[in-house]
Amino acid sequence: MRVAAVGVHVLDTHVIGVESIPQGSDGQLVETIRWSPAGTAGGTAVVLARLGAEVLSLGAVGTDVIGDTLLALLAREGVDVSGLVRKPDHQTSSSVIPVRPGGDRPAWHCIGANGAFTLDDLDLGVLEGITHLHLGGPEFLGGEAAGQLLAHAHSLGATTSLDVLAPGDPDMLAWIADALPHTDYLLPNDEQVLGFTGATDLAEGARALLAAGAGCVAVTRGAKGALVVTSDDVVEVAAYPVAVVDTTGCGDAFSAGFLRGLALGHDAPAAARLGCATAAQVAQGLGTDAGSYSLESVSALAAG
Repeated sequence: MRVAAVGVHVLDTHVIGVESIPQGSDGQLVETIRWSPAGTAGGTAVVLARLGAEVLSLGAVGTDVIGDTLLALLAREGVDVSGLVRKPDHQTSSSVIPVRPGGDRPAWHCIGANGAFTLDDLDLGVLEGITHLHLGGPEFLGGEAAGQLLAHAHSLGATTSLDVLAPGDPDMLAWIADALPHTDYLLPNDEQVLGFTGATDLAEGARALLAAGAGCVAVTRGAKGALVVTSDDVVEVAAYPVAVVDTTGCGDAFSAGFLRGLALGHDAPAAARLGCATAAQVAQGLGTDAGSYSLESVSALAAG
């Protein structure tokens, strides 16, 4: 499996042990502060690499120390970072995530160079030989440009997937609508599906996204697992019970496990089980790259 992970790349700073924000200029001791590569493209790239895929990251970072760190962390995981362009006039996208007991994690985020990434930054020649293109954050490109990129991937014989970063909103769906007919697998969360479509039932909302052009909709539902909706079927996939440390990156981990499962020949529900098993591994650590997991260990959990 040779994957191009295109779009949003972020450096996350996780702070574990935050029960409240100190008042005024007061300080507070916390358990851990940690950096990790993240984003709907970057986080998915890391997990795919851990699951044995050959991964090329494509996107934009700044020329700052944050960018240097993000590139180093991605490369350490085996991700090819040669397709990440440096933008001297933009800082690298970054988030600070205070993780509360129980895994809830509000965030402060700077869009940075992700907002400056365009198709002109992409050398389409590097896509030759890919088997899959995953586009994370199509809203930054816009639907027309995203559709062109996904259509090009199809012309190369690759399958395609799409993961939207922004919250669900009908206007956002309209903004990316041109990309959906070129999307084999749409990977939203439950709040996005309901927000995009105005539906009150998740399966109904997913079917509306199928009608808009997506080939399959695999919806993450947090502790409830996932819902896989195709033109023929609706299948619920349960989550795996684990002791949650940090839910940051679980959606990206699901995407990676799901796509890896498809590449291994699994049908969509079985691929979603692998996605949920992968997300369970990530939830037990701090950040997408925390802990130690592999295709073998994740497959064993999914099979059990």
